[in-house]
Amino acid sequence: MKASEIRELSLDERTQKLSDLTEELFNLRFQHQTGQLENSAKLTRIKGDIARIKTIIRENKSDKLEL
Repeated sequence: MKASEIRELSLDERTQKLSDLTEELFNLRFQHQTGQLENSAKLTRIKGDIARIKTIIRENKSDKLEL
């Protein structure tokens, strides 16, 4: 997911997306540990998306504090 796509979402949508991705990461980690995960690159992609969303949420909070 691109940063520009995340910035277009509302705060509630970002929070929901973050929750969904966190749950998906948990499931992927579980599959990885049980040897059922075929594409381990998904773990890295999901972690990056989570970090990107958290960063954009944090940016918006700091922008509001400066105003």
